[in-house]
Amino acid sequence: MRVLAELPHPSFKISLFGMNQKFIIKFEQGTLEQSYKIAEADIIGGVNGVFELLDEAFLKAVEDNFQNMRNQFIEAYKRYEL
Repeated sequence: MRVLAELPHPSFKISLFGMNQKFIIKFEQGTLEQSYKIAEADIIGGVNGVFELLDEAFLKAVEDNFQNMRNQFIEAYKRYEL
């Protein structure tokens, strides 16, 4: 797996990887991580096409997913402590 690019974002780290004719888009926020895979053949324009895919609506959904993941983990941890 090779790193193709990193995108700045104020809320999380965005990394783009290439592996086996797939793009892997990885989002990291603290201890949480989300990743998405898409075939290179499905993206027009290569790396720039992936950047176009990451529009504001998608990035907002990623941020909401992180909040939901964090809430779920906190709730699970509270049950674990009992």
